[in-house]
Amino acid sequence: MYGLIGKMIAADGKRDELIAILIRSVADMPGCLSYIVAKDTGDPNAIWITEAWDSKESHDASLSLPAVKEAIANGRPLIVGFANRVETAPVGGHGLGAPKD
Repeated sequence: MYGLIGKMIAADGKRDELIAILIRSVADMPGCLSYIVAKDTGDPNAIWITEAWDSKESHDASLSLPAVKEAIANGRPLIVGFANRVETAPVGGHGLGAPKD
């Protein structure tokens, strides 16, 4: 499996609009096991995105999906920065199933 955890900073007052764009884009992404968008409780402009994929290849392929391209185009003007991007190797947990060798 392949995972990403990242912090995104929205322009002042645009966090909820950005969240709506991101959540709309996550349906029907082949290989996506989990895509969670969460508000940062300590920063009114920040959000955290936690992703789990069956492989890095599935994640990379998702970037060419029309819905994802549209979300990037619509969301980009609302984003003022990124921080704390970390790649992970999920091994299991609720909703992810058993690890694969």
